[in-house]
Amino acid sequence: MNDEYSKKVCNYLVSTNIVDEKTADELYDEAVKSGLDVFGNLIKRKIDNEENITKIKAKFLNVNYMNLKEDPIDNEVLKEISEKAALFYRFIPFEKQGNLIKIGMVDPVNVEALDALKFISVKRNLKTNIFVISKSSFNAAVKQYREFGEELKNVLKNVDQVIDKKDDGKKDKKNIDKISEEAPVTKIVDIIITHAIEGKASDIHIEPNENSLVVRYRLDGILHNSLILPKKISSAVISRIKILASLKIDETRKPQDGRFRFSSSGSSERSVDLRISTFPTVNGEKIVMRILDTSSDINDFESLGIMKRGLSIINENIAKPFGIILVTGPTGSGKSTTLYAMLKILNKEGVNIVTLEDPVEYFMKGINQSQIKAEIGYTFSSGLRSILRQDPDIIMVGEIRDKETAELATHAALTGHLVLSTLHTNNATGVISRLIDMGIEPFILSSSLNVAVGQRLVRKLCNHCKEEIVPPPAILDLIKKELKDIPEDQKQDLNLEKGIRLFQGKGCEECKKTGTSGRIGIYEVLSMTPEIESAMSSNVTDHDIVVESKKQGMITMKQDGIMKAILGLTSIEEVLRVTEE
Repeated sequence: MNDEYSKKVCNYLVSTNIVDEKTADELYDEAVKSGLDVFGNLIKRKIDNEENITKIKAKFLNVNYMNLKEDPIDNEVLKEISEKAALFYRFIPFEKQGNLIKIGMVDPVNVEALDALKFISVKRNLKTNIFVISKSSFNAAVKQYREFGEELKNVLKNVDQVIDKKDDGKKDKKNIDKISEEAPVTKIVDIIITHAIEGKASDIHIEPNENSLVVRYRLDGILHNSLILPKKISSAVISRIKILASLKIDETRKPQDGRFRFSSSGSSERSVDLRISTFPTVNGEKIVMRILDTSSDINDFESLGIMKRGLSIINENIAKPFGIILVTGPTGSGKSTTLYAMLKILNKEGVNIVTLEDPVEYFMKGINQSQIKAEIGYTFSSGLRSILRQDPDIIMVGEIRDKETAELATHAALTGHLVLSTLHTNNATGVISRLIDMGIEPFILSSSLNVAVGQRLVRKLCNHCKEEIVPPPAILDLIKKELKDIPEDQKQDLNLEKGIRLFQGKGCEECKKTGTSGRIGIYEVLSMTPEIESAMSSNVTDHDIVVESKKQGMITMKQDGIMKAILGLTSIEEVLRVTEE
């Protein structure tokens, strides 16, 4: 975007009272530095939702606005412009009347896109009427070029032909290898992965049953059945994935782990890493693929859901030159994401940051990231020894799993290093007893541990369809009991003078009728205060630490979740689901 255009946009935003002059100046500077559209920066700053900002953009450009998320587009209309051109220039035909065709454009001031559209319209003898559409509206519409189920159905026909030709009834390794490399099988795997990426799934489960191959996607922490494939292509699909991950195709009796990079060619065009795990079952090998989007932005603490007292304690402790910061919770609770948010703040010129990870989920410039390989003896403990000879200022260890790693981490913290890591406990207060059980002396732990963060992930309510509900008396009593122990300064944003308000998602097109969209963390942050240090001993119990930490004003995960439910970020059912033990 040129500077003159960005200036005009900023002046328009001020004149229409959408932003103040200070914000407009900031938006202009961002546009000049990054080359991004001012309207895109408005969306990024969450000044309003994407569709409303797109409407503002349409008014500024004096172009009509359209939302293409809900109404299907006729296949004959889509044929007027190829999928390849639509993806490249980010425009899409959505209606045709005679020789007049309506075109949705993400960026109607893109000269190259306008020239391409002019060329297409002249060639086809069409008149065009341009509409401004949002990026998410375009992504939703462009999927209609190739509906998932229809595309898969066509590919499966070709697979049947390949299997009929090559498989004479003998399912030997040679035949399976050949079939797995055929174009139809390759296409099926591509479709499965692309669909998962476009649907923002975190994991893909491919599970052989007695008579079929079931594909399930994990969305916002919940597994959903997606499609059922014929049993006869099971071996070929699994072999294809194993080839991509450089795994042994003929080893079906033992679990294997691998990884490969996949470039999506759909509407969510980008590259992701896939971590592969195979597991033998009585019906054949099961495969789970974890999607690691290494190119995605790392969130800040506020967007993760860390608020008020917890946010203040974490910011204070990551500024310290040494000590241990531990993030705890079960598998899949977002611990690594929280650590990366800390590294994002700590990653500055003048510090040497070294990490040990399994696996490396995000690649960060300026940080020395190392992938452990247990099969060759390169573990968290052996790697940590090597890191201490690399003159680090900050160390991130993916997980403290054993006594040796715990001892090395506490030693590093006591000798002038800031150590970040994770631990598997149910809550923040359980960190102390867990490390003591590992053999760390209480007096060493009290000197080295700075803060422990416990967390869970809950599904966020969809902003488009959430509605207020009347909570049952039992739920109200539970909430009042928990709120009673929360310091008054932490409850200021809840507007409790109007009573306790709770919400639920009704379900709409935006959230695919689920009522939820994305996830947010609920946290408890335990700071190592002098009072907690003095309470520590070799026979300290979790209950002792909980009692003392509450005296210090700690907000528990359940209390944090209840506050988020009152603020309309999540539902009370979600909070109780992850905190009731």
